[in-house]
Amino acid sequence: MSEIKKTLPKIIFDALNNHPGGLFASTKRGGKWHDIDAETFKTNVKNLAMGLYDLGVRQGDKVAIHSENSNEWIMCDLAILSLGAANVPIYTTQPGEQIKYILENSDSIVHIVSNDELFADTKPLIKSVKRVNAVISIHGSKHKKLLKFEDVIEDGKKLNEEKPNLFDSLRKAVKPEDLATLIYTSGTTGLPKGVMLTHNNIASNVEASLEKLPFSAERFRGENILSYLPLSHVFERMIEYMYMSMGCRLYYIEVVEEIRDDMSFIKPFFMASVPRLLEKIHTGVKVKGQELSGAKKNLYYWAIYMTENYDPENPPRGIGAIKHKIADKLIYSKIRELFGGNLAGVVSGGAALSPDVFKFMNAIGFICVQGYGLTETSPVITVQTPGEMRIGTSGKAIRGVEVKIAEDGEILSRGPHIMKGYYKNEEQTKEVITDDGWFKTGDIGKIDEDGFLYITDRKKSMFKLSTGKYVSPQNVENQVSGSGFIEQVVVVGYQMKFCSALIVPAYENVLKRLKRDGYEPTTPRSKDPKIRELIQQEVDKANKTLSPWEKVKKFVLLEELLTIESGELTPTMKVKRTVVKEKYSDEIESMYGDE
Repeated sequence: MSEIKKTLPKIIFDALNNHPGGLFASTKRGGKWHDIDAETFKTNVKNLAMGLYDLGVRQGDKVAIHSENSNEWIMCDLAILSLGAANVPIYTTQPGEQIKYILENSDSIVHIVSNDELFADTKPLIKSVKRVNAVISIHGSKHKKLLKFEDVIEDGKKLNEEKPNLFDSLRKAVKPEDLATLIYTSGTTGLPKGVMLTHNNIASNVEASLEKLPFSAERFRGENILSYLPLSHVFERMIEYMYMSMGCRLYYIEVVEEIRDDMSFIKPFFMASVPRLLEKIHTGVKVKGQELSGAKKNLYYWAIYMTENYDPENPPRGIGAIKHKIADKLIYSKIRELFGGNLAGVVSGGAALSPDVFKFMNAIGFICVQGYGLTETSPVITVQTPGEMRIGTSGKAIRGVEVKIAEDGEILSRGPHIMKGYYKNEEQTKEVITDDGWFKTGDIGKIDEDGFLYITDRKKSMFKLSTGKYVSPQNVENQVSGSGFIEQVVVVGYQMKFCSALIVPAYENVLKRLKRDGYEPTTPRSKDPKIRELIQQEVDKANKTLSPWEKVKKFVLLEELLTIESGELTPTMKVKRTVVKEKYSDEIESMYGDE
């Protein structure tokens, strides 16, 4: 029996009609929370959809959203999808020239922007984008030509009153095979590519992923969810549809730096994260122990070090279980309070989660799973689930999804989750999708005898030393960045005799350690001998876990973090290796002066 295909509006409106009541979503803005209930949200979606229809948006058209996460973001999304149009999300961190390219390439006819601050880079360029015939500002604008969000909703309300059946007829006309979104992948090189995802691509991923959640859908119903990853990214967006379908209450935080305070207020039951946040939490917890002394410090680190041997598939038994129970009562329970006291689970995606952080999160009392996928795969290919949480893997394939390893080690996938293709780019589409439907992920990995997928690196980031040995930089970087004193690492060494690294120390933690020892660092920090000595110790520790040819023989300390704004990271925090190598070519050359 073939599976019934669905559209996203069908899934979400069914859920809205069955919402448990009370709050549907809340957005923190200017330090205040702005709430909306399911009925008001549903009404606003209908009116906004009709307002967009009044502006000329029809089935198959594209509408761009350039905004932070908010009640309004998901309102715009559902309104666009209900018309059979496609949502073109734009990251808040993208520069004006890239936004102009996306608007032109996508053929967007309406551009929705949250405020003038975000619109600043785009304003001088928008006039040259011929197809965009309306720009809507969610929070109002000083620019006269920008339409007010409330006015568009009000116009839509009038149209709804004149033609009360129009919205439902348009929504029901949307087909599972229709384009739902055009997501421009930043990529680590070249111009962004528009990934075409249909309603069925994402809907099939939503329904198959629901089966893999660590708790039942009923358990999620009415629970609070914290959202901080950008909705412009398919991972957060797909999981948002899952939350809505289960009747959760959504909370959109304002800035990630305030996440600890927000957790205390929200008391979330579940959240999606990227490894970077969990790594920072892990590091923070380890460094926190430095503030203690005597027996308290010893007890604290005894409990923290116990997490290093925790295996969620094989939890401790006997004496080990008793020790874990003591650690939980005295230490882990207090750490959990920092997360609001109600957090039960976390799913990590976007990059590999280090085994140490994975073990730590599960050991202290959360069900922390990780998954694997790409924008082109809607996004989930594999994910862990309780009982199937093998350390170092990204779990097993979700229902309906096939995975195999090509002869050269590349991970391939096939199924209803595979994109329709790259927009206006048939040549690149053919490069990544074979004639028989297998998508080439660009990642290198292996599948064990039980079906667990291991990801070892990006195919393009692997390099060969002059000795003939191949190096997987991601593996080396994961080992080195496991230190609480190291923030970022980029490993280099193509066609050289050995590996070197550009390292950004976690200066705040480093300074705490040195201050405790009575030392005051010099400026610049990257040249301070004591800081270098401390980082050398951490690199030496990591080297013990690596093969001889993978060991980091030399390194240079950088003063500033690699950032999205400086062009060194993609919006999903992946390193643009070509950019970094070019920018720090002198530093890299200094490590190979004798070569």
